[in-house]
Amino acid sequence: MTHYTKLSLAVAAALAFHMPAYAQQDTTDTTEVEPERITVTGSRIKGVDLEGAQPLVVLSAEDIKNSGAGSLFDLLKDLGQLRGGSGTFSTSESGATSTATPAGQAAASLRGLGPASTLTLINGRRVAASSFAAGTQNFVDINSIPLAAIERIEILATGASAIYGADAVAGVINYILKKDYDKAELNLSYGNSTASSDEGSANLNLIWGQQVAGGNLTLFADLFDRQDFKATDRDFSRSPLLASNYSYLAKGTPNIYFRSTDSGNEIATPGCATPLVTTEFNEQICAYYPNEDDVLQSPLQSTAVGLMFNKDLAHNLNWQTDLFYTRTKSTAVSSPAPINQLNDAEGAWGPENALDVFPGTTRDNDFIYFGDELIWLDPFTTPTGQRLFGFQFDARFNTPRTVDITTEALRLVSGLSGSYGDWDWESAVLLSRSKSSQEAVAGIYNRYKYHAAIAGELCSDGSIASRDGNNLSCSSGANLVGSYNPFLQNDAANEARLALAQAIPTRDGLSTLYGWDARISGDLFEFNDNIARAAFGVELRREKITDEPSLDAQARFENDYLVDVFGFGSSFSAASRNQAAAFAEIYVPLTAQIELLTAGRYDHYNDFGGTFNPKIGFTYRPVDELVIRASWASSFRAPSLTQAGVKLRTTTARYDCSANELVNQFYCGGQGGTSSVNVLELGNPELEAETSESVSLGFAYSPTTNTTLTVDYWQFDHKKLVDTDLTAAMARSITDVTQRHCGLVPEGQTGISLNPNLAVGRDRFNVCQILDSQGRNITAADANMQEILTNWVNSTPARVDSLPLQRDHVILLGNVGQQEVKGVDTRLSHTFNFSAGKLGLDLDWTHYLSFERNKAGSDEIESLVGTYRYPRNIANLRLSWHTDNFSTGLSANYTSAYADDISRLRRRNLDEMAALGVLDENGERDVSSWTTLRSYVSYDFAKASINFSIDNLLDRDPPKVYGANRGFDSINHNAMGRNYRLSFSYFF
Repeated sequence: MTHYTKLSLAVAAALAFHMPAYAQQDTTDTTEVEPERITVTGSRIKGVDLEGAQPLVVLSAEDIKNSGAGSLFDLLKDLGQLRGGSGTFSTSESGATSTATPAGQAAASLRGLGPASTLTLINGRRVAASSFAAGTQNFVDINSIPLAAIERIEILATGASAIYGADAVAGVINYILKKDYDKAELNLSYGNSTASSDEGSANLNLIWGQQVAGGNLTLFADLFDRQDFKATDRDFSRSPLLASNYSYLAKGTPNIYFRSTDSGNEIATPGCATPLVTTEFNEQICAYYPNEDDVLQSPLQSTAVGLMFNKDLAHNLNWQTDLFYTRTKSTAVSSPAPINQLNDAEGAWGPENALDVFPGTTRDNDFIYFGDELIWLDPFTTPTGQRLFGFQFDARFNTPRTVDITTEALRLVSGLSGSYGDWDWESAVLLSRSKSSQEAVAGIYNRYKYHAAIAGELCSDGSIASRDGNNLSCSSGANLVGSYNPFLQNDAANEARLALAQAIPTRDGLSTLYGWDARISGDLFEFNDNIARAAFGVELRREKITDEPSLDAQARFENDYLVDVFGFGSSFSAASRNQAAAFAEIYVPLTAQIELLTAGRYDHYNDFGGTFNPKIGFTYRPVDELVIRASWASSFRAPSLTQAGVKLRTTTARYDCSANELVNQFYCGGQGGTSSVNVLELGNPELEAETSESVSLGFAYSPTTNTTLTVDYWQFDHKKLVDTDLTAAMARSITDVTQRHCGLVPEGQTGISLNPNLAVGRDRFNVCQILDSQGRNITAADANMQEILTNWVNSTPARVDSLPLQRDHVILLGNVGQQEVKGVDTRLSHTFNFSAGKLGLDLDWTHYLSFERNKAGSDEIESLVGTYRYPRNIANLRLSWHTDNFSTGLSANYTSAYADDISRLRRRNLDEMAALGVLDENGERDVSSWTTLRSYVSYDFAKASINFSIDNLLDRDPPKVYGANRGFDSINHNAMGRNYRLSFSYFF
């Protein structure tokens, strides 16, 4: 016998209250009617009253309608369970390099544990991961799930691997599709900001359902188009908060590199597009600020079509098939690529006559007089082997890196279900695929062709000339085009030479998922006059991912790890995996008030073995209005296919000098801050699965059908996190001789590469020749590294105060991290009934008690709550008014203050902040709390509805964040400002 409590009826009433007006039923009759036996997220057992037994968040069709969202990311971004940290991302975090987060894609991350720790389901079954990983974390691109096809969303923010298997470390988001639709619906919407710039987005979708061939066929089509949003479109992000937050690599107007000057300072050349900047070395240089090329939101075009077919084949036998196809296109834009030497070292070489375009430049045998400065001329070798004399310069290309991304997602699920006695059964096959491609359409240049162009060795067909002694020749029909001068601006012929060096690298990825499952659920036995129920199931799954860039974007051992192009690293991986699983779940009503829900699942992977994960939960109902609930579960995340199958991934990695004092001393000169270098990442077949234990304890209280209060404490203990930790690798190199190398890291080895031939002006310094007091250099296992560092600093100019890193440090992925997160969710919902309508009051509040994680490169645990991107409190308060045809609402979204990320800034940044007076008496700063208002109004006609919503009603700018390059936190805050959306629906 199923017992429906007041709590169950309260939740059911709340869900009915949120249904669209055209679908509402008369609710004056309170007779308890046994509903259809369904499954809710978090359990496979059908027909058990689990309302209130677990902290499940449900977004209804009405919630989706009133959100004004044009995409799933827009819908989910303000939920407290998805806030905190930097796990949930959108195209605001994308970049144009091949290893950046792909533009046009988005991911959801529960509790800030990362997108790979959140399991994404559609109708309770998996979705293929994006073939393009975020770093090395595979994730499901939620932009590939058509919003038009979704009936509701169920979010369970607690460990659920005992039910669903891998990746449910932080929980599950289950997207429930519409079915049994028996009408037609046309939806149109348009949204934009109220600023003078155009960030408009338009959406058109059509849904049609009808009885066809003895079953119900539902068809849908969805079109979405969104403009880009640039940092220069807003006053607060157009210019940097700190003038000292510049790059030495100027755009279009090079600086003369300090190693080529007699003074040891960088020198700005005329024609700088921005005011000159005075550096910490008292230099006057042309600087670059990334704001001018920063795209806060990439453009996105999406097309989706699909169908849902449901048919009763016979008594107790049903066939259901879901099919949809999505195609998205986007363009990523990021800062112009830095220009390096042929061997990728800093300071590209220019010929001695490159400065002749500036009046007053004179040359002598070994140097150039450039104004009041003397520039040394030194030999360098061109791509054809020619020996020329010139000098070095610091610059980046003038054109931002621009990459087009196309993603196609296909998903097909077809299954049979039925019942036999007291048991329900179902079985289905699944095919899910995600195919993506990237093409660099601007701003990417071939390193060899670029340097050939500077040396006058490039042919008119874009090839590099052949050299025979002192003679250069081109292939038939081509001719030498002359020398490209990087200092000559706004010259068409000069720019045409540069254009011949442009490259169009590509990247293609494919992720496939094949699956089969079979499940049964039903009555197990009678216990204390109640029925114990259970669910059992088996699953088979095969996954495969390939991610292959074009040859010119791949790092290759035989080419000293060099990538042929500037600014477009490679991410080359390929892996496949077979998985089999069996699970059991049992519900036992121990007494009339106490219920037990247990589950266990065993997963076996052909590449790293098996894992068993249990879950146990109790609910206690002392009265019908109250349920006290508690659960414990273990979960796991299998190493992603990208992590297991990375062949050689060229990227940049950031190291944190403030997180490890050894690294700060040896590699940062005690300056602190963070920096990035080129690294190579290697997959590791020996990776272990990440593990997690989660605890949830809370209650749900509904004194009436109009009031529900839930309070839940939750905790995650997440261990064996997979990552590459450059800071840790640098720390190991100081104590482990096998991890430090003079020059490039030998093939098959890992470690840090030290530059053996550092040039400062006309002087050369070789770190491998620096000895300790016993005559040992860095390649000796027992070398005294502290003495070598001291001797190195004493032998080099003041500017070189740390051991010189080279490039392409080789790092193996490993289980290097741990994190523990604790918090409390509070939800209050109350409805006031009046003769004229209903007034709703809803509060959602997430309070982080702690978020602890080991520091990069250290076993030391740092507390993150209250630090950058980890607000302690996230809340949403909503007031709504509903009548038969009219509804309106006002909500407030609150994000609490947290510390600015100033510990990783450079000294010059901190000095400027002190001068601005933005630091407190302790030399610290807090990012202000942020509250925005959102309102909507909706009216339902007989066959139509109209909805108008405004977000950030008061047009509040995001709080200033001096520690962020953008000047604000693009994860927890939004730069869009006031924006609106108008939606119209017509029902046929």
